[in-house]
Amino acid sequence: MPPKVKFTKDEIIEAAVSITREKGISAVTAREVGAVLGVSSRPLFTYYNTVDELKKDVFIYSENLYRDYVKRGLEMPIPALGVGIQFVEFAKNEPELYRYVFLTPPDSSRGSAMEGLKLSQDLVRESIMKIYIMDAVTADKFFRDLWLVAYSITTLIVMGDCPYSDDEISRLFTEYSVSICKAYKEIPGLIEGNFDKDKVFKEIIGKVQK
Repeated sequence: MPPKVKFTKDEIIEAAVSITREKGISAVTAREVGAVLGVSSRPLFTYYNTVDELKKDVFIYSENLYRDYVKRGLEMPIPALGVGIQFVEFAKNEPELYRYVFLTPPDSSRGSAMEGLKLSQDLVRESIMKIYIMDAVTADKFFRDLWLVAYSITTLIVMGDCPYSDDEISRLFTEYSVSICKAYKEIPGLIEGNFDKDKVFKEIIGKVQK
């Protein structure tokens, strides 16, 4: 009779997540997982055929955790700003999980950073449409632009090279939000990508010079 399984699948995932948090996803091996659990690497292969399969579950765990942050952002007074703030919090609190979800090239065990954008868009779209009076296409483009700003800031945070305080980051989000919203509302053809950019720039420059 084979030996009774000592650890559950969830416990193995938790061990892999703890390794990722401390050392990054590349450190997740059968031997490392076994060391965290205090056993050999054998229990892992009770549930997984390969380590990549386990890494996929670490990715799902990380993505679900990020989803929780996004949902907390949606509960804030200004949801689009709240999501940006919670994105920053995720990067601060879980830098290695952030790296895995957003800064690691996609492979068989995970998706891509752009899938993270789509996940966020799907969660935020309805709120943006309601608050900013936008259709779905405009709401998605509006959030895409804000997300790219947030992605730049959170990447700086994870790389240890962000010079901005929380208050400065909040102001940046607000400034970009106002600018993008105003542009989409007031520049004909901007959403469709067929606006007269020369005319628009001349009008803006003319107003500044006056």
